Amino acid sequence: MSKTRFINPKALSKPPGYTHVVEATAPARIVYIAGQLGVGLDGNIVGDFRAQAVQTFENLKAALAVVGGRFEHVVKLNNYLTDIGDLPIFREVRDAYLPKENKPASTTLSISKLARAGALLEVEAVAILPAAARSKPAAAKSSRKKRPGRALRSMRRKGK
Repeated sequence: MSKTRFINPKALSKPPGYTHVVEATAPARIVYIAGQLGVGLDGNIVGDFRAQAVQTFENLKAALAVVGGRFEHVVKLNNYLTDIGDLPIFREVRDAYLPKENKPASTTLSISKLARAGALLEVEAVAILPAAARSKPAAAKSSRKKRPGRALRSMRRKGK
């Protein structure tokens, strides 16, 4: 069974809204989610910074859901903002999506611009999910199907 530990060492200052160390043990599924922008289903960038932040986290939520994940499974966020002055709004929106306890490790950078014109932030995530359930082995009866080679050898022995 996989296990994830969220640790804030006493030798480090208390972090605002993230965890310093996240440890995951196997077996588990590691899911990498590409950087998400504040882009709606129509492919267009949505509104101001707050609207883009909400849409970005909604997009992350949808990406997690497709593999059976939730924000509680996220262990690492990389955040890119084009204006570090938007950090308080970013933290407010981010904290509305993340669990109250066991926040992921996180890095936030201020960059000059993103690859998509008009995008004000981008967030990528890494999640650790429980190992996928193993499928049941095929029934013994179905595993005893004759293989073509066996049938041919049997026919040769019988002189056919």
